[in-house]
Amino acid sequence: QVQLVESGGGLVQAGGSLRLSCAASGRTFSSYAMGWFRQAPGKERGVVAAISWSGGITYYADSVKGRFTISRDNAKNTVYLQMNSLKPEDTAVYYCAARDTGYSSNYYYTRLSDYGYWGQGTQVTVPS
Repeated sequence: QVQLVESGGGLVQAGGSLRLSCAASGRTFSSYAMGWFRQAPGKERGVVAAISWSGGITYYADSVKGRFTISRDNAKNTVYLQMNSLKPEDTAVYYCAARDTGYSSNYYYTRLSDYGYWGQGTQVTVPS
């Protein structure tokens, strides 16, 4: 069983930065492909960024390219989302997700159905 706990959300002014963290339980975190998703009120949950189990391959939604950076520290069982130049449209609940690849595929995943484990979410608010 994998448990994911997000932290680091909050209220930040437009143009500011936040770093989200997602701490994972489990002995094989290094084999997990990880993703960050977000869901704004009235909208569907969608991928923001994703990273392969090795950390060497990453994906970003067009809306966050050049502003957000996903990274992971396998020694700490943690994945991060550094968010810079935040905009009001970034306001959402942010979720991290994990997929146990068993080291079979060193790639990222972008669909909700690709992931079997989810955190509880952390709110990010950027007032307009």
